Amino acid sequence: MNVLHSIILGEGPAFIILHGFLGMSDNWKTLGNRYAAQGFQVHLVDQRNHGRSFHSAEFDYDLLAQDLATYMQQYRLETAIVLGHSMGGKTAMQFACSYPNKVQKLLVADIAPKFYPPHHQTIIAGLLALDFETISARREADEQLATHIKEKGIRQFLLKNLYRTDKERFGLRINLAVLADKMAEVGENIDATATYTGPTLFLRGDRSEYVMEADFTNIQRHFPLATLERIENAGHWLHAENPNQFFEKSIAFINS
Repeated sequence: MNVLHSIILGEGPAFIILHGFLGMSDNWKTLGNRYAAQGFQVHLVDQRNHGRSFHSAEFDYDLLAQDLATYMQQYRLETAIVLGHSMGGKTAMQFACSYPNKVQKLLVADIAPKFYPPHHQTIIAGLLALDFETISARREADEQLATHIKEKGIRQFLLKNLYRTDKERFGLRINLAVLADKMAEVGENIDATATYTGPTLFLRGDRSEYVMEADFTNIQRHFPLATLERIENAGHWLHAENPNQFFEKSIAFINS
């Protein structure tokens, strides 16, 4: 049985956080520690084909939701608060709809229950172009990636996946071949008839185009108790761009 890798912080009621596409549990460590300090046992989970979790040729939201159910079973977690960002938000939505009794409260960060056309082609091309025969330092990987991706912040985020496979050589933790092949699956919607009737908070960056006000009708079709909050001065990476407001709004919802 494949069980997802995680970082577990603190003690108390279970609080599971799911990263986005090409991310990993480590991306959420700073906020995870803040939630843990509020009396939660925070599980920062690597989804399949990401971080230190297992690699698989199969990849869709039903499977990612099943992975989370298996994880909860392994750690004997009856219920949890579940927060997901972007791709992790889609997993969290599907999980809440498929296993409603396991979710106390649902938080979804900057993603809506709708189809998104593949839009990571440049990033995938840049990662596929990395020549690990010639890369002997992180700086060299960054230089190669810069020919495809100009934004330094995006390169730094992607290069968190870089690790030493041995003394001389680097590799990527993500299962890049499968993720490149399954980009259309990443954009897929949750099941058309899926619903979760528990407390739900959608958070959107006010500079992001991933979730628009017009999406709220569709959000409430799947999540009738959903509320929508804006994070100011933030784009898609709202939890990194305005972590204080993200924390304040999320913890107020959790404690309400």
